[in-house]
Amino acid sequence: MKDQTNPTDHKTSGVMKAVRLHEFGGPEVLRYEDAPMPELKDGEVLVKVHASAVNPPDWYLRDGYRSLPPEWQPEGDFPMILGTDISGVVQAVSNGVNNFKVGDEVYSMVRFFSIGESKGYAEYVSVPAEHLAIKPGKIDHVHAAGAPMSLLTAWQFLVEVGHDHPNPLQPHPHILVPLQGKTVLVNGAAGGVGHFAVQVAKLQGATVIGVASGKHEALVRDLGADEFIDYTKTAAEDVVRNLDLVVDTVGGASTERFLKTMKRGGALFPVYPLGFEGGAEAEKLGITVSSLQVRSSGAQLALLAKLLDEGSIQVVIDSTFPLSATREAHERAAKGHIQGKIVLTVA
Repeated sequence: MKDQTNPTDHKTSGVMKAVRLHEFGGPEVLRYEDAPMPELKDGEVLVKVHASAVNPPDWYLRDGYRSLPPEWQPEGDFPMILGTDISGVVQAVSNGVNNFKVGDEVYSMVRFFSIGESKGYAEYVSVPAEHLAIKPGKIDHVHAAGAPMSLLTAWQFLVEVGHDHPNPLQPHPHILVPLQGKTVLVNGAAGGVGHFAVQVAKLQGATVIGVASGKHEALVRDLGADEFIDYTKTAAEDVVRNLDLVVDTVGGASTERFLKTMKRGGALFPVYPLGFEGGAEAEKLGITVSSLQVRSSGAQLALLAKLLDEGSIQVVIDSTFPLSATREAHERAAKGHIQGKIVLTVA
């Protein structure tokens, strides 16, 4: 296909507004400032961003991944633009791209997993064509931007991994569980990944128990949960037994407490497995513990766009902030108890 990049017509040179880091730290290190326009390489698409979502890896990276062991913490290649999830309009395409054209509305999780290479908190972003899909036509850019990372995480954990990248936190590939007729508990059921996990598990034929604080009960039930547990009043591990699967979207060391809720032969999926030390106990109980690292997939986003268009999966928005107020968006995230997704509006 003819190269449609043109520095004059498509603004592939010059400057744009972006949110950048010049050092690791708290929300105060986020700077809204001029940045160079992205340069397109072969196989990439230039997208004018209309909305960009805020995800946990954004604040982990902003903070220098301090929760990881020192040998895994990245060195900062500053200035750095955060942000993986975007929705926008194709501005230009490079050589080798024949499935997108200027004017297409698209969405993506850009270059994940990578350290500082996604660059979604900006007016423009270059996206590998294989990470891109046509945006669901019946939802707006804010809702489309809220989907990619969290929905891909739920989908890859529960339905189709779609890649063979190893998870550095476990020695074996992720082990999927058939969900038809199974009972699944989703911890953190109102959050970014959790509200999608509830819906995906329900679509796959599971009976779903959602765990969240009481103020989220109406939402979680509306998304398809058959039962609800308010963790501020009742500890799920004290009242639930014989589960086939627990999806713990909170993860960490506290995941171990769910082992007692499961039947022999069940599975525990911690979305954030760092700190989990219950491997020996799980093996003794015959429980499979499995996790994965979500990866970009335009093909999966194209499939999921159909479910988003028909309303089989809904994107819940907690709050929106203009790109210039990204610091405030990260401060909102730090307060926790997020219902769905936080999204930055760009254009």
